[in-house]
Amino acid sequence: MARASLLLVLFLVPKLAFGQTTFSLDSYTPPSGQAAATGGQTAPPGGQHAPIPSKVITLDEAISLALANSPAINATRTQIHQNQAQETTANLRPNPVLSADSQFIPVFSPSQFPTDVEQYDIGLGYTFERGRKRQNRLQAARDQTAVTSAQAADAGRTLAFNVAQQFINVLLAESNLKFAEEGLKSFQQTVDISEQRYKAGDISEGDYLKIRLQLLQFQTDVSSARVARAQALGSLRQLIGYAAIQRDYDVAGDLAYQPLTARLEDLQAKALSERPDLRAAQQGITAAKSQVALAKANGKQDVNLIGTYSHTSGLNALSWFLSIPLPIFDRNQGEIARTRFALTQAEFTEKAGLDTVMTDVTNAYEATTTNQEVVQLYMSGYLKQAQDSRDISAYAYKGGAATLLDFLDAERSYRTTQLAYRQALAAYMLSLEQLRQAVGTRSLP
Repeated sequence: MARASLLLVLFLVPKLAFGQTTFSLDSYTPPSGQAAATGGQTAPPGGQHAPIPSKVITLDEAISLALANSPAINATRTQIHQNQAQETTANLRPNPVLSADSQFIPVFSPSQFPTDVEQYDIGLGYTFERGRKRQNRLQAARDQTAVTSAQAADAGRTLAFNVAQQFINVLLAESNLKFAEEGLKSFQQTVDISEQRYKAGDISEGDYLKIRLQLLQFQTDVSSARVARAQALGSLRQLIGYAAIQRDYDVAGDLAYQPLTARLEDLQAKALSERPDLRAAQQGITAAKSQVALAKANGKQDVNLIGTYSHTSGLNALSWFLSIPLPIFDRNQGEIARTRFALTQAEFTEKAGLDTVMTDVTNAYEATTTNQEVVQLYMSGYLKQAQDSRDISAYAYKGGAATLLDFLDAERSYRTTQLAYRQALAAYMLSLEQLRQAVGTRSLP
């Protein structure tokens, strides 16, 4: 009678007994009251309520925090302020020169002092820059500031990708942890039912011990997933800024498939207008042209004008002195030639940057489409087939129509397929972030 009751229970609860609970990558939306009570976070399996994190951030918030708090980015931005200070220096005019002298003072014949032989002079001189040197210096400094600004923006582009990459790693770690916890809970129920079957004489002790030993794999999976999640959150916190966020923070989001619909040509065209490193290379040409103009201006000789008031032998006089170097030998030829070669270098750098942009977008696009095909393969039926195979094997094993090895093999294949799907989905999301980095904007066409 006890055996018949046990078989009836096994037939009524096959899904509960053999791990039919599956984890969906789509986020679960609790009722409004529950969401308000838990801050939008669902309780973990087993009825235990996880502590509500003091800060839950989205991907966009993580990137914004990193761009605002990263010491490396802030150090790069100081170069912009340094260049702006150099603009102030470049716009300064030469200082006037005040001079004074006294001559023919009878120091060694005090009795002759004062006489009319002493001479007193006071003069004021100023250098008039020719060739619009000041204007060219200022323009060259402004163009260099524009280059530095584009380079700082490019550093921000790289940081945004690194944050997004680590954010996806956190999502993958959390997804694996939830899946491992669900799997452990489900398989623990299988172990409990198998123990009852062993005591009732339905299965041998060897089969029961094999199932017990398989439980170890689920337990170690949970432990490994917890460590991976903690490490991923720590690495993300480092990118955001260790002091910018609380220790017990969490991320908001799920591994989700978003199909890529943009065409390669549209992405390349957008990258040409958005990539800050390409913009820096283009600004480099403008800055190099400014340096050529400044070198030519420096080749112009400045005019020095001095006005002097003199008092000599009771007479007052005003003198003017004008001087200009003769550009016979030094006409700044070397610097002019150097800046012209620097302009050529900047033009080649811009062409290389253009090739890099086109290649980056192409490679990222191909990687994204390939990863998208892999995800679609899993979604086209392999996930369901793996689950159905596990369900059928569990039901057959319960009814005695399948061996324990068949059931464990189906369970192993199901877990492997689910974990591989999560890994493929994370790889696809990461390739999307690489594509955004290659295009230079988070808004893809």
